[in-house]
Amino acid sequence: MRASLLIASLLSTSLLAQTPAQPDWAKIEEETLRHFQAILRMDSTDPPGKEDHVVAYLKQVLEAEGIAVQTYAMEAHRPNLVARLKGSGKQRPLLLMAHSDTVNVDPAKWTHPPFGAARDGGYVYGRGTVDDKDNVVANVVTMLMLKRMNVKLDRDVILLIEAGEEGSSRLGIQFMANQHWPEIDAEFCYAEGGGVTRTGGEVKFARVQTVEKIPRAITVTAKGVAGHGSVPLETNALAHLGEAVGAIAAWTPPMRINETTAAYFKRLATVSTPEEAARYRDILNPDPKISGPADAYLRKNEPSHWSMLRTSLSPTMISGGYRTNVIPSEGTATIDTRLAPDEDPTKFLELVQQVVNDPQVAVSYGARDTRPPTPTAKLDSDAFKIIEANITKHYKTVTLPTMSTGATDMAFLRQKGMQCYGIGPALDSEDGPKGYGAHSDQERILESELHRFVRFTWDAVVDLARAK
Repeated sequence: MRASLLIASLLSTSLLAQTPAQPDWAKIEEETLRHFQAILRMDSTDPPGKEDHVVAYLKQVLEAEGIAVQTYAMEAHRPNLVARLKGSGKQRPLLLMAHSDTVNVDPAKWTHPPFGAARDGGYVYGRGTVDDKDNVVANVVTMLMLKRMNVKLDRDVILLIEAGEEGSSRLGIQFMANQHWPEIDAEFCYAEGGGVTRTGGEVKFARVQTVEKIPRAITVTAKGVAGHGSVPLETNALAHLGEAVGAIAAWTPPMRINETTAAYFKRLATVSTPEEAARYRDILNPDPKISGPADAYLRKNEPSHWSMLRTSLSPTMISGGYRTNVIPSEGTATIDTRLAPDEDPTKFLELVQQVVNDPQVAVSYGARDTRPPTPTAKLDSDAFKIIEANITKHYKTVTLPTMSTGATDMAFLRQKGMQCYGIGPALDSEDGPKGYGAHSDQERILESELHRFVRFTWDAVVDLARAK
């Protein structure tokens, strides 16, 4: 017994010796806000981008701590930044990725200046606060702490601050993946795409993105006979187009449940009301008599969850005609289509044509989106387990593996075999209806949640990359 206790004590002492001391969080929080406000005040909206001033600032910050930085650019004013902290090489690298560009703004709709980084009532306001300069600053501060504290690593930790995520990915992730892959090649990646949901100030659950839909555009073209507007025609192209678009919008494509979505709804049921939990369990039932009513409820009341279960179609643009008194011979509509990862695009287009069921109307894919179909990141990997453990530690909630209905730049990395996981800070569910959020009229983040996210990121990186 004494020998066993001695061995256990020695093992515990050895493990403690390998665990880095905790940073001085009060100082780190001050530094985090300083860097966060600095990059928020830099207008890097895409288009036109101009990420160079953000990269120049971060390069100076990193190099001041002795961290070597390289920049890579197809266009001089839109560079990508790469920094690397070397490990022993016992395990393959970890990539920390975030983007420095943001979507555009309408300044008239902002209470605080969109590039003022104003602090008010515990929030920081500004374009990029939650998409994606929060991840930028969390990753940069983590790199600074790893260097200062001389954390011994088994993995290289690579930082990639990319350009063009919001609309010019050929300048960012495509350029890096196609032209500079050795500089960012890693086993695992932490990037945007997930987050923690709070309601009424209480954490409800955390989402970790492990797979995403494939964006495509379907063009619906109706043709008919042109004529004078005073003489109604049954062949009116716009009338046929309207009926086709209505049929597509009303259609419910078949459910396609995968490993991620199955885990999502099973785990979501554990933190839901009894009525909601029954519905989330029913949706996974193979019997359509059970899953059907739940599916219909989600379509009406929880459209984001409904979209996670299938390929989705949303009419977004319609055009046709050129004057009031002329019946045009052609009209077109665009359907924003997000294919489930295992959907066959050709067969799905055939289904859409069957739904339209009109010889005057044709459907076809428009310009192909650059993001490729990708496999699902593993739910049993060390990276996912560590993320889940730190969500429990920092947020004390359940982790939901999530299929994003949107698209991220992780697709280009997953295509090459990298295991990528989308994470993010806690946001209030009430903020969206108030007009705050990613791509919204305004954007803000709670300072306390930014700091909690930095601590979470630090632990998730250290637990995965440090020397064991």
